[in-house]
Amino acid sequence: MKLIEKRVVLHFTGFEPLDGVAHRARYERSARQSAAVWGYSLDTGAPETGSDPLSFAVKTGERAAEAAPATADKPTLVAAEKAAPVATDKAAAAEGIGSPGWQTKSRIHMVDHDMLVSRLRSGNTLSQIIAGFRSCAEIMIEGGMRGYFRHAWRFGLFFLFPFLLTALAIALTAQIAILPYALSFSPWHMLWSGPLALCFFIFAFLPFSERFHTLHLFADWVMAVALGRMDRTDFNDWMEERATAVCKALDEEADEYVISSHSMGSSVAAHVIGILLEREPEIFKGKRVVFATLGSAILQCALMSSATLLRARVGLIARCPEISWLDVQCLTDSINFYKVPVVAVSGHPDAPQAKMILIRVKQMLTREHYRKIRKDQLRVHRQYVLGPDQQASFDFTLMTAGPMPASVFADPDEKRMPG
Repeated sequence: MKLIEKRVVLHFTGFEPLDGVAHRARYERSARQSAAVWGYSLDTGAPETGSDPLSFAVKTGERAAEAAPATADKPTLVAAEKAAPVATDKAAAAEGIGSPGWQTKSRIHMVDHDMLVSRLRSGNTLSQIIAGFRSCAEIMIEGGMRGYFRHAWRFGLFFLFPFLLTALAIALTAQIAILPYALSFSPWHMLWSGPLALCFFIFAFLPFSERFHTLHLFADWVMAVALGRMDRTDFNDWMEERATAVCKALDEEADEYVISSHSMGSSVAAHVIGILLEREPEIFKGKRVVFATLGSAILQCALMSSATLLRARVGLIARCPEISWLDVQCLTDSINFYKVPVVAVSGHPDAPQAKMILIRVKQMLTREHYRKIRKDQLRVHRQYVLGPDQQASFDFTLMTAGPMPASVFADPDEKRMPG
């Protein structure tokens, strides 16, 4: 296996209120965890001044043997290298990291959409609620919800949850407001029941709902509609600008180009890469490109009947011979389309399909850590891009900054992965 010496990474972040600086800080923390677990050296550079999207260099390399002492439960990479070879990502990773004198330099470009998130969250609470329910209705009318329950029922429940929760709160608020009428009291009593109902909604329900990030999820669905319909000029102009910036980043010479994306960022990435292929079909010619979608939400948008442009761009990516598409999915993550062939469901059953990589979060974390987060679905959903507690068959830092080609993750250990 030829190791990677230089890599360019374009990472399309998920739907979170974090800018490029914050995403870089998270990447650095996660990379340090990975380096500690696998026993390699790591140097994360400062953000490049004036870079757009924000970019920074990451250097990884062999760590001196004495800096990575063996333990009973975490064998050194030297031990991993000497172990009997097995056809697993974990073994391949150990083999690559265990190679003497290796060094890899990666330039990471954080393509965040914090500007869009901020714009969607900038209105008052009432306007955000109205916009959220409007998007819910639009998705239902366009067949999105039907598609969610057909292909991934847990994702369908994820879609309904914030709207059902808020609808219940609105119904309770209305019940409190009309309580005097229900009790045959004088209508004048609504002078106190109305304010009481309003206080319940503002000071009881809204703080409670923030535990479930309800208004943030409302904004997420508004963005899903925008990426499906492509009918918002501000969104479309922004993606055209990102395509231009990404094109410049791809001009840098490298052994490998990794275009990774998390959650909603996968729909953004599909649009941006599709724009590049529409502009210049040969743009990736001569390049080794891996498109890694992590907990992808492409079908969140693509299952809407109006999402014809997004589905067409999925087909362009799938049929591009230079692009290897890896679709990383997780059984315990309800916010992804587990075992669903994204390319075929997007209307391209005859195109090369994305290679599914099935992972388990609990194999990446200690038992105590996993027990702490397993009931928080948004936290589980973030684990794709976070650091591990222990060696496993998938590691985001190794995929984007390690010495092995990203394609090595295409063949997970079948004995460790869900069947």
